[in-house]
Amino acid sequence: MIPFNKLGWAFHRFGKRIYPQEVRQNLCYFLDTLPPEAKVLDVGAGTGVLCELSLACRDDLVLSAADPAEGMLQYCRESVHTVVAPAETLPFDNNSFDGVLMGEALHHFRNVDAALLEIKRILKPNGMLFIYDFNPKKFKGAFIAKSEILLGEPGNFFVPSELAEKLSSFGFQATIQQYGYRYTVHAKKGK
Repeated sequence: MIPFNKLGWAFHRFGKRIYPQEVRQNLCYFLDTLPPEAKVLDVGAGTGVLCELSLACRDDLVLSAADPAEGMLQYCRESVHTVVAPAETLPFDNNSFDGVLMGEALHHFRNVDAALLEIKRILKPNGMLFIYDFNPKKFKGAFIAKSEILLGEPGNFFVPSELAEKLSSFGFQATIQQYGYRYTVHAKKGK
């Protein structure tokens, strides 16, 4: 397993570099669909890179970050409320958030279905989910997927169309934007 609890310093220093400009723009577009002072949770937040990128898009967001590695969360901005928790058991009330973010996190979850049920539970009706991940059918995506599996990670990588189908089975309507071996998903929870 990757020792995330001890690698916060590295992810804090280099994390933003792995988010290409078009993905950052797509994140801003996603956040623009949320109401003023939207409550947003970054699941599998690591050092809070998506929170920082979100604040660059909108400074009115009320941001929270959840991650099982406390050593990662210690690098989040002070303005971000942090909670040590895995995606499968989020300590928040039903219908708490307008939006949920997941950046390069889904493939680390031990139980993707349990995590998606939790995300659905904590999102408000018509709440929005943003996912950024790698396509394992593209050369670079396949390399990343195989490397993480070799390092003992769960390796729950999805082809974008398969992820859209999975999200649909949980009551989400998803749209996908592809950027070479990377992709983003905007998914809306039903009422």
